[in-house]
Amino acid sequence: MRRVHSNFTAVLVAASLLAWAPAARADGGFTPQDVARTRTVTQVAMAPDGMQIAYALAVPRRPIDEDDGPSWMELHVVGRDGVSRAFLAADVTVSEISWTPDGKGIAFLAKRGKDEARSLYVIPAAGGEARRIVGLATEISSYGFSPDGKRVAFLAKEETPKARKDLEKQGFTQEIVDESAKPVRIWVLSTEDASAKPKLLEVPGSASDLRWSPVGSRLAVALAPTSLVDDALMARRVAIVDADSGAVTRFENPGKLGPMAWSTDGRSLAFVAAADANDPSAGRLMVVSAEGGPMRDLLPGYEGNVAAIRWQSPEFVMYIGDEGVWTTFAKVRKDGVEKKTLIATGGAILTAFDLARDGKSAAVIGQTPQHPPEVFLSTHEAPAPRRLTTSNPWLAGVRLAPQEVVKFRARDGLALEGLLIRPLDEKAGAKSPLILTVHGGPESHYRNGWLTGYADPGQLGAARGFAVFYPNYRGSTGRGVAFSKLSQSDAAGKEFDDLVDGVDHLVSTGVVNGTKVGVTGGSYGGYATAWCSTRYSDRFAAGVMFVGISDMVSKAGTTDIPNEEYLVHSRKRAWEDWQYKLERSPIYYAEKSHTPLLILDGKDDTRVHPSQSLVLYRYLKALDHAPVRLVYYPGEQHGNRRAASRYDYNLRMIQWFEQYLQGAGGAVPPYELEYGKPEAAKD
Repeated sequence: MRRVHSNFTAVLVAASLLAWAPAARADGGFTPQDVARTRTVTQVAMAPDGMQIAYALAVPRRPIDEDDGPSWMELHVVGRDGVSRAFLAADVTVSEISWTPDGKGIAFLAKRGKDEARSLYVIPAAGGEARRIVGLATEISSYGFSPDGKRVAFLAKEETPKARKDLEKQGFTQEIVDESAKPVRIWVLSTEDASAKPKLLEVPGSASDLRWSPVGSRLAVALAPTSLVDDALMARRVAIVDADSGAVTRFENPGKLGPMAWSTDGRSLAFVAAADANDPSAGRLMVVSAEGGPMRDLLPGYEGNVAAIRWQSPEFVMYIGDEGVWTTFAKVRKDGVEKKTLIATGGAILTAFDLARDGKSAAVIGQTPQHPPEVFLSTHEAPAPRRLTTSNPWLAGVRLAPQEVVKFRARDGLALEGLLIRPLDEKAGAKSPLILTVHGGPESHYRNGWLTGYADPGQLGAARGFAVFYPNYRGSTGRGVAFSKLSQSDAAGKEFDDLVDGVDHLVSTGVVNGTKVGVTGGSYGGYATAWCSTRYSDRFAAGVMFVGISDMVSKAGTTDIPNEEYLVHSRKRAWEDWQYKLERSPIYYAEKSHTPLLILDGKDDTRVHPSQSLVLYRYLKALDHAPVRLVYYPGEQHGNRRAASRYDYNLRMIQWFEQYLQGAGGAVPPYELEYGKPEAAKD
């Protein structure tokens, strides 16, 4: 592996005064400017008659040219003929789109005009101006219309009392940690009476993910003890609430909870849940009677992960399942006896869907290695998904590198797989520099779809001559509950050995140069990056760590998910084994590190506290064995949302890898960047 001189102080200041700009575009290859303008479909809603699909389109703001901020979220409608119309575009952010029960309107949440917070609107499907249905002084987070459309239920926090506001104006702005979190409440409003006021249902707990039954006045709601993130992850329980009386029927689903869906006759409720309190992911398909009673697992032993659900009829639940690096679209009878696969693995990656009222047409979000998520249509007559939208037409003029599934074995014999993007202009017999990209969670996984983003090098790295590898190490989802638990009680153990074994496989097959291997990832992937850059420093020539963990002793005491960390990850508290926590911390191996490491973090991160980045930076800086840089993004949390922060991150990541995997190495590169102006996306 290439080594760097131990003392960089003398040249650090001089190097930092020079601005860095990305190299000229490879012939037709992906660029940072392309990353910054890529549009993505994020939600679909099928019209009741199945003839149109409303969808939300994330449109990034243009750094330099536009005011900074997160992506705009536009509302579009596409017909079966593929003709798409923009209903709400430019400087708008919509969410939670759905059709009104009569199919004449499209509902959405947005903060518009003089709204104090995100409110509920309906825009006519035939065209026209959107009408506000209800708005409060606090954000509406979810809603559902009654079957006849005459009422709407919605979720929002109660407004801060005037007495409390007056005290805050006088300087009493103290926060009582955990205890002062306000619950999210359930409200019901008449849509026929313009003078009607929302009625608060006195239901204990904090509510989320509201669904109104297609029959009658019952609401399916997820209830947690508080609105804290930890409770939202680990303590949400399925509940059915009567919209008239507020009476509650509770179900004790174990552990994490995913999406819910009513049967078309309102007699049953399906939901995605964890197998038990220690299951890292909600991925089991469960059904209960709306009248109460035991839960039934419709796919016992399923070695996959259920990601999305809808009822096709009173008897059948349709679902998207993650299976390894692929997805499947299937349905199962509510007694679990009959199952049918509609779209098998091996094609487009499907991530979400919605159904027409008759259950014979599905609007699907799909992606492939050649394009980001788009709108697809699947019908009873032609199940194979047909693409309807092209949100990034400029992609047709960009050469993309080949992507393939790689299967390999860990050192203990465990079968693993990942995804490899080869260099765009790979030369026969050449051994390329590698960027190992590690997913977070670890209850997550990579699918064989679009793998390029502001923090994922993907096609950008390939265009610049890198091979980019995305392994699904033990602990990943998509392979059943048992596989996802393999990393528990063994943080940074066999799970991160799997990463090195994946690299060794690529080296042994002649794909990559083993002395020019870099590693990157965010959150738990950032933890892996820190580990590979310290404990495994002799194997990695560069690292880019994002919102990552460096000190397992303090991590659980500085995160907003301490119970989730304990129940589905570490399975032990720090005081139960201090030495274990210390030895599984990258800072413990700081003296071994000779890997140039770029550390980036959201300055307001509550998930992995920014002190995790700071302590590793301080240790490595004091040791002075290799270049290290820490970049904080003010206002950003666990992942960058604003366009400028994303663009800056993308440039710094590729700059670091180019210098230490392809360039001369040496001192830290200039910290000033020449941003230029990303091209505007063309419709």
